[in-house]
Amino acid sequence: MASFDPNRFVLEHDQDTPKEILRAAYQAFGELTLSFSGAEDVVLIDLALKVAPKEAINVFALDTGRLHPETYAFIERVREHYGITIDLRFPDAETVQALVRHKGLFSFFRDGHQECCGIRKVAPLRRRLAGLPMWVTGQRRDQSPGTRSSLQIAEHDHGFGSEASPLVKVNPLTHWSSEEVWTYIRMFDVPYNPLHERGFISIGCEPCTRPTLPGQHEREGRWWWEDQDGKECGLHATNLPSPEVTPR
Repeated sequence: MASFDPNRFVLEHDQDTPKEILRAAYQAFGELTLSFSGAEDVVLIDLALKVAPKEAINVFALDTGRLHPETYAFIERVREHYGITIDLRFPDAETVQALVRHKGLFSFFRDGHQECCGIRKVAPLRRRLAGLPMWVTGQRRDQSPGTRSSLQIAEHDHGFGSEASPLVKVNPLTHWSSEEVWTYIRMFDVPYNPLHERGFISIGCEPCTRPTLPGQHEREGRWWWEDQDGKECGLHATNLPSPEVTPR
């Protein structure tokens, strides 16, 4: 939607609750497309169903082929709990086969996670978002201080959108903390991944996710063999600082 101005939306709604932000986004676009993978996203599904008709809500998830068994069960539980369709998106089989054939099943431990994530996550997401005017994510500023501290409740997504086909990313939980997310989950009996009960906070693919220890930041459980800065798989690559900018 070319006429939608994220900056104006931020000025008008930055102090609103996530529910109010979702309602305003629905009123602006007439639909809500939500990406789903974790606890924050189910909170958004729960809230979206309170502000928009079910037929106007589109939920999709990326099945990388490397998720935990508990995550697959969690996806099905959410589908049944809310009576919604979850559009599962898969990577291109030939591209995955080529990667595994040439580099094995665990090349990311040696080469870094970007190539594998690019094939299993970013490419399917790009196909799903093509032509869409907006998508809703569960990002929060405190999830990753190194890459999400300047997150806004609405912003142009220049990673997946273009000048010819602009894409707006709406982040209703920008100002929420993890504690607020879990307070909502407990208060409204929102389904969650049972791996959270075993110390997993940020949950991705099974080989690349591990429990965090007390005092560790949640993103330390993801790609722990890599540098702690810039931990993004590519879905939110626009959060990363430009390589032309010298870090302070």
